[in-house]
Amino acid sequence: MTSLRLDCVAKAFDGFELGPLDLAVADEVLAVLGPSGCGKTTLLSLVAGLVRPDAGTISLDGRTLDGRPPENRGVGLVFQDGALFPHLTARENVAYAATDRDRVTDFTARLEIDDLLDRRPPALSGGERQRVALARTLAADPDALLLDEPLSSLDAPIRRRLRDELHDLFATLDVPVVYVTHDQRAATALGDRVAVLRDGAVEQIDEPDAVLDCPETEFVARFTGCENVFEGTVTEGGVRVDGVTFPAESTQPPGTAATVCIRPSRVRLNAPDTVLAGTVQRRLNEGDDYRLRVALDDGPDLIARVRPSGTLAPGDAVGVSIAAEDVHLL
Repeated sequence: MTSLRLDCVAKAFDGFELGPLDLAVADEVLAVLGPSGCGKTTLLSLVAGLVRPDAGTISLDGRTLDGRPPENRGVGLVFQDGALFPHLTARENVAYAATDRDRVTDFTARLEIDDLLDRRPPALSGGERQRVALARTLAADPDALLLDEPLSSLDAPIRRRLRDELHDLFATLDVPVVYVTHDQRAATALGDRVAVLRDGAVEQIDEPDAVLDCPETEFVARFTGCENVFEGTVTEGGVRVDGVTFPAESTQPPGTAATVCIRPSRVRLNAPDTVLAGTVQRRLNEGDDYRLRVALDDGPDLIARVRPSGTLAPGDAVGVSIAAEDVHLL
């Protein structure tokens, strides 16, 4: 089993500091999730050897990478725009650093680009260029694979299709994969683990479900789509926010201040076990579901995500149900 390790790695630029970071990536996909400017690309650049760390050690399968040039690290890097050679055909791009012809044939077939091999990059679509770039990197037989937001510039349907293809491909690779993105859906769909990065520091690293359901900080909660974050007070069997009490499990004594996170998908409307009442304030059709803002009677506004339905509209009274296991205390 190969392993990519970062031990106390740090890098400072004008007005920005990354680290010190301690990360270990086995033969798995680590999705590094964070906003623009948090240090995601710098992290990849350090591993790839494009940037020198100010401190710390980077190793791959027991080999220290410190001081090695990029071409001698055994690391493959796929950029956001693919970075293909424009004067070469797709076939020539893939074969450029390939270890043997069989790997070229293998990955062009697996990525379904056989019919594109005689075209040059300007004649390829964005999704096709990304497939060629990925095939070129994998044909070089890297010991670790780094991907820098490879789907961010693509249209939504192409992005979804390539995300599915990458998921299946990554499952067949026996190398560490670091996939950086600002897209929560891509991170949780592709990552065996997710590391949430903020201002050069890892705020949380865990399996995707744990990051989504049990965020450790308010930043992680909000950045991963938990729009219902409130300040409240622990009571017997719950947490009181304004004039309502949400059921919750807590080891803190009553009267303790608490920050509450409730994912919109866990808010149920007009269920048989309704305990709270509210009024729909706004409804947005987001394709796969509706995003509703519900003003609770004597309580805060809640965001709920429900399946498409024409039965709820602004002004409608609704019952609100939230299970105690769906109320997370930060």
